[in-house]
Amino acid sequence: MDVVSLLYGGQERSWQARANCMGVDPDLFFPERGASTREAKEVCRGCVVQDDCLEYAIANGEKFGIWGGLSERERRRVRRQRAMQRRPTASAS
Repeated sequence: MDVVSLLYGGQERSWQARANCMGVDPDLFFPERGASTREAKEVCRGCVVQDDCLEYAIANGEKFGIWGGLSERERRRVRRQRAMQRRPTASAS
């Protein structure tokens, strides 16, 4: 069973069908705490839908696993950076 089928069943999105992770053991993308994420990130590297995958994970608040080549911690950092960019800057009067 692949990651997409495991997580979404019949709710595949068109981008997911083109992902490098199709057919890869889902456990690779959900390593035990402290385990290496290198192999999962290598699968993501060069994937044509890496950006779609990352955006999906951020938009849906995925808290676990490697999505779009980023870990949970890395996705939190992206969310924080985006939130900071959206904040209006105080203008000096």
